[in-house]
Amino acid sequence: PLPGVLLALLLVLVLVVSLLSNLLVLLCFVYSTEIRKQVAGVFLVNLSFCNLLLTVLNMPFTLLGILRNQQPLGGCVCKAVGFLETFLTSNTMLSMAALSIDKWIAVVFPLSYTSKMRYKDAVILMGYSWLHSLTFPLVSLFYSWVDYNSVYASCTLHLKEETERRRFTVFTIVFHSTSFMLSLVILCFTYLKVLKVARFHCKRIDIITMQTLVLLVDIHPSVKQRCLNEQKRRRQRATKKISIFIGSFVICFGPYIITRLIELIPFVTINYYWGIISKCLTYSKAASDPFVYSLLRQQYKKVLINIVNRILKRDLYPSSGYNSSLDTENDYCLHRTN
Repeated sequence: PLPGVLLALLLVLVLVVSLLSNLLVLLCFVYSTEIRKQVAGVFLVNLSFCNLLLTVLNMPFTLLGILRNQQPLGGCVCKAVGFLETFLTSNTMLSMAALSIDKWIAVVFPLSYTSKMRYKDAVILMGYSWLHSLTFPLVSLFYSWVDYNSVYASCTLHLKEETERRRFTVFTIVFHSTSFMLSLVILCFTYLKVLKVARFHCKRIDIITMQTLVLLVDIHPSVKQRCLNEQKRRRQRATKKISIFIGSFVICFGPYIITRLIELIPFVTINYYWGIISKCLTYSKAASDPFVYSLLRQQYKKVLINIVNRILKRDLYPSSGYNSSLDTENDYCLHRTN
């Protein structure tokens, strides 16, 4: 059917973008020593690595499930894919929470950042993230709650026997509470603190700007208007960034988590296409994360430009033009001396 074809095309687009963008983030980390020195680089690498594994190991099988409208894999392989999907999704959420904690410490406690957030602390946080994320898929594998779910056309958490519904319900609620809800609470707390500090600094800059404009009586109206417009953009910039961080998390993960919780009610049936759409939204987070957290930053843009120039064997500062100008100046000095 046409809706199924459109969903398959959407998933292919998400897969390609996610694969290329996460590879670029890892390439920048390997290429740039400055990025490797940053503590936040540990969280970004973990996030991109998990997104890359999700793209390569889970998205293709979901695509096959949509196209064939049946289980595309054998039982053991399906359980392995479902185990990875649960682990990787939880790990990416906790990685985003760790990134927000790093940003909060850097902005709110800038003078003590190096002592509060060291490489060792980042590794400990990532160790907890992996341990936390491994616990729930291991439990689901032990109780055989990992199988092909036709509603989402993928191998994921799935209840087969009604006798275990109560236990499965408790497990699902605890799992989503300690992964999605915990990460969302951390994101909201840390980024709202960051926004508060950013607005305070913007207010100070605005006061200085207004005092300067008052002193400069002869300033041209266009220059004054330009300063006021820059004030407005400065105030909106921090709000826009933090809205993207929290908004993308809620929009991409929220529908799927809510759907999984609603389907725990015995008499509720989830629409097939809605199930796949909510699943594709979670996959789209893997495609958007590299742009939200890395590739749109100036530092990563410079690294990518340097990589491209190196591949094309181009020099950003050609030595030939510089040497020729020096030679011309030397010839002119020699001519004056003669």
